[in-house]
Amino acid sequence: MHRIVLQREIRSRASHKALSWFSSSNLFRSVHSLPFATVEAEGISGSQPAEVQNLVQGKWTGSAAWNTLVDPLNGEPFIKVAEVDGNGIQPFVESLSKCPKHGLHNPFKSPERYLLYGDISAKAANMLALPKVSDFFTRLIQRVSPKSYQQAFGEVYVTQKFLENFSGDQVRFLARSFAVPGNHIGQQSHGYRWPYGPVAIITPFNFPLEIPVLQLMGALYMGNKPVLKVDSKVSIVMEQMMRLLHYCGLPAEDVDFINSDGKTMNKVLMEANPRMTLFTGSSRIAEKLAVDLKGHVKLEDAGFDWKILGPDVEEVDYVAWVCDQDAYACSGQKCSAQSILFMHENWSTSSLISKTKDLAERRKLADLTVGPVLTVTTEAMLEHKKKLLQISGSKLLFGGEPLENHSIPAIYGAIKPTAIYIPLEEILKPTNYELVTKEIFGPFQIITDYKKDQLPMVLDALERMHAHLTAAVVSNDPFFLQDVIGKTVNGTTYAGLRARTTGAPQNHWFGPAGDPRGAGIGTPEAIKLVWSCHREIIYDFGPVPRGWEIPPST
Repeated sequence: MHRIVLQREIRSRASHKALSWFSSSNLFRSVHSLPFATVEAEGISGSQPAEVQNLVQGKWTGSAAWNTLVDPLNGEPFIKVAEVDGNGIQPFVESLSKCPKHGLHNPFKSPERYLLYGDISAKAANMLALPKVSDFFTRLIQRVSPKSYQQAFGEVYVTQKFLENFSGDQVRFLARSFAVPGNHIGQQSHGYRWPYGPVAIITPFNFPLEIPVLQLMGALYMGNKPVLKVDSKVSIVMEQMMRLLHYCGLPAEDVDFINSDGKTMNKVLMEANPRMTLFTGSSRIAEKLAVDLKGHVKLEDAGFDWKILGPDVEEVDYVAWVCDQDAYACSGQKCSAQSILFMHENWSTSSLISKTKDLAERRKLADLTVGPVLTVTTEAMLEHKKKLLQISGSKLLFGGEPLENHSIPAIYGAIKPTAIYIPLEEILKPTNYELVTKEIFGPFQIITDYKKDQLPMVLDALERMHAHLTAAVVSNDPFFLQDVIGKTVNGTTYAGLRARTTGAPQNHWFGPAGDPRGAGIGTPEAIKLVWSCHREIIYDFGPVPRGWEIPPST
């Protein structure tokens, strides 16, 4: 939340501990370069385009076809991505196929690799703690997924802390086993966490560093061999991170990195047949993959995330600020973004809406506190606004207009932070519900209010939703919290006056609930759930009891 303070904290620590490691390893080649980097974040342009390569079987490779990306802020072609087509997938299929089902390591095979990954994590954490390195990734994120410096830096910070968390012995602690006494002498059962072996990871554009790094490292910690695909619009960030990880000791053959379109990646999955695929992204693609891969998936899909304001009105300025952050930071392009706000009638008479409006209107393109929407066009968002305003009693609270004086290309969206009020009774009507709860992955939210005796109607609206990722119950009333939490299901739910829907750090579970395919991220529990399965080994050494005889048939 306080990103600037966190940045200073990292830099203070880096100036001593990490910088000494950096210097002793002779990492600086010049004042203007990093040893792992092949690009200068702020130097990428039409005249100096960056190139993004693939990594397969330990080697960086190009492709017969290059996909040229345009700068999301000015439309200038500025990155060339070596995208693999259907004819070029065989090296990736072969690479995954070479990995056995028992993985690259497990508790009985190559256990020294648990220590190797503890060391890699420690070195990578130290690298990301360096101001020069953290600034490089922060600005590279901004180039391809425009968001404020503080929001982009937040990704780097969370990733650095995650790697720090899993340094040293923490990787092998993930594979901790347990034993249970048997029925007789010499018998004992042991439970182990076992890798899947060949796996796949598919991640979206909105968190180009944090999501792929946390999931990739979790897969590697548990002994899997992953192929990683990041949305090509932002894959340059993870390509550079892969190079940093190699510099920190990651064996080049342990991970394959592929750039391709969705159709080609689907073909890779169908032919390579990974034992498990982690997908983060849209619900539509998630459901298709679940069918294509016969359920061998873990999903963190879309979220139409809700916030409920309880009866106790306190700290209006603070709550308004959190509402603005939750709905509009990163231009609303977070799977945890606040999509709908239910206000108790006590809040309706406060200054909450006017304060939220003021905060939303201070956002500007100049500092990227609002910016391009990479998956929804301006026309599509304005058309959605138009349909919502046809609902009886609805009204535009603020926004609802295109951004002005910009050069964002038309393939992307660019609108002012928007809020539309719709009466609760109208939301619940079958003719309106699907429209109102359609997720718009941009700076767009629905606001409604409810009376004291209408809480069951609010809970009914939540029960009918399909995605259950994040939620917030803003209240310090313990009975209200108990009632709402006990009748809802969202996997990451914040409760209390300071509750939010976004800004998940690395120190707690983040993921949906209510779906056996649901994936988590960031914590030991998430890593073990997603990237390993349970294996039981029952030892039975004997001795056979003295005088034992063959019993009658049973």
